[in-house]
Amino acid sequence: MKYGYIGLGNLGKHLAASLRRAGFEVVVNDLHRDAAKSLLDAGCTWADSPRALAEQVDCVITCLPSPAASDTVLTGPDGVLQGLRRGGTWIEMSTTDESEIKRIAALAAEKGISTLECPVTGGVHLAAQGRITVLVGGEQAVFESHKSALEAMGGQIFYMGELGKASVIKVITNMLAFIHLVACGEALMLAKRGGLDLAQAFYAIKASSGTSFVHETEGQLVLNGSYDINFTMDLACKDLGFAYEYGRKFGVPLEIAGLTEQIFRRGRSQYGGEAQSTQIVKLLEDALGTDLRAPGFPKVLT
Repeated sequence: MKYGYIGLGNLGKHLAASLRRAGFEVVVNDLHRDAAKSLLDAGCTWADSPRALAEQVDCVITCLPSPAASDTVLTGPDGVLQGLRRGGTWIEMSTTDESEIKRIAALAAEKGISTLECPVTGGVHLAAQGRITVLVGGEQAVFESHKSALEAMGGQIFYMGELGKASVIKVITNMLAFIHLVACGEALMLAKRGGLDLAQAFYAIKASSGTSFVHETEGQLVLNGSYDINFTMDLACKDLGFAYEYGRKFGVPLEIAGLTEQIFRRGRSQYGGEAQSTQIVKLLEDALGTDLRAPGFPKVLT
C-alpha cells in the first residue's frame, strides 16, 4: 500500500520517516518543501499539492496544526478529496475536534473514501524513535487494514471505538499534560525556594507517588533551561480550548483545566504563540525572580 503524508512539522516529519524506514512507499507534501529534505533523501517522493499527492497514493495521512488547516488541505479546490480515488483512505493524525473530524469524514464518505483518526501522544522525542502512542477511532476493518503502517509509526496503539472517540481521548491526555506541567513548575519552585538541591528534588519526586510523565520528561527541560519540547503555546491553548468545550458539551465542570487554560493564555500573551509550551513555568520564574536551573540534565529528551 502506498501512503501520502501531508504536514512535515515537528511530529509529521518523524512519523513519515518511520513509515519510510519500514519499507512503505511514501509521497510527501508540505507548505515548505525544505521541510521534506531529509525525507526525500531517505527515498520519499515529493508532490506539489495535496491533490497531486492524493492522486498517487492509496491512503493520505495528515498531521496539521489546526482544524482549519485540515479543512483547507482536505476540502480546498486543490485538496485531498479532489484527488484521492474511491476506495482510498484518509488518516487524520492531527489533534482536532470530534465534530470536525466527523464533518470532513462525511464529505469523504460521499466520494467513497474511508476515514480513520489516529492522533498521537507522548512527545516528539518518542515520535522520532517510532515509539509514540497512537489513539485510533473509526471502523474496525479500516483500522485493521492500516494497522501495519500505524505499528511502523508508533509504539502502543489503542483502538478507542467509533470515529470521534480518539479525538476526545487525545484532548483529555493533553489537558492532563498541561495541568501536570503547571503543577510541576509550582512543585519545583517550592523546592528551590525551600533551599533544596533541585536535581535531588527532581529525582525524589520522580521516585514518589507525586511523579508524572510530564515531570519526568518536560521537568528536565525546565531544569536545563532549554524548554525545548517542540510544542507551542498556540497549540496548548488550542487543545485546552477543545477540553473546555468538551466540558460544556458533556456537562463536566473542568475547574482545574479552566484555570490551566487561563494560565496558558497569560503565558501566550507574555511570550508569544510560538513560544515553547514548557515556558509556562517561566511565568512563575519571572514573577518570583527565581530560575529553576539545575546542573546535569541533557538539553534534549532521549
